[in-house]
Amino acid sequence: MDQQILPASSTMKEFEHFLKSPYQIGVFLDIHISQLQHVAKMAKEHEKKMIYHVDLIKGLKNDEYAVEYLIQEYQPYGLISTKSSVITKTRKKGIVAIQRIFLIDSHALEKNYRLIERTKPDYIEVLPGAMPWMITEVKNRTLTPILAGGLIRSSEEVKAAIQAGATAITTSQTELWNSLP
Repeated sequence: MDQQILPASSTMKEFEHFLKSPYQIGVFLDIHISQLQHVAKMAKEHEKKMIYHVDLIKGLKNDEYAVEYLIQEYQPYGLISTKSSVITKTRKKGIVAIQRIFLIDSHALEKNYRLIERTKPDYIEVLPGAMPWMITEVKNRTLTPILAGGLIRSSEEVKAAIQAGATAITTSQTELWNSLP
């Protein structure tokens, strides 16, 4: 991934803002299945690549069949999920697979490490991303590029996450989309 900010959209207004931005890759969170065709068409018209969060597509079960459908119908750049079956199928299909993990406690972290060992995602999205020391730990332990997302609220936090080893930041806060040169 060549960009350090991955604009994330939860609404059409945010998505339209992304389309006007200089960024080539964007993330769509929280979308209804009926909007996918329109979003994919608009992204293609603006020469943008999309990553969809499979777990947050309303009206679509987050499983390997959903992966088949999304890839066949919408040709995404990548897919995000917390589910190992989705990540495994995404990788088999040659699409960028992003394993989302939540840093809740040590037990959950160890469970996630075991999951990542099995799925071998292309990227790990760490939430919350406002904990630079955890970005460093997860990157060093898994040897997998890290995306930091969640609770990053300032340009200083964006820079701290990048300095801690994150490849990029996923954020829906449009004011942060231009926080890096």
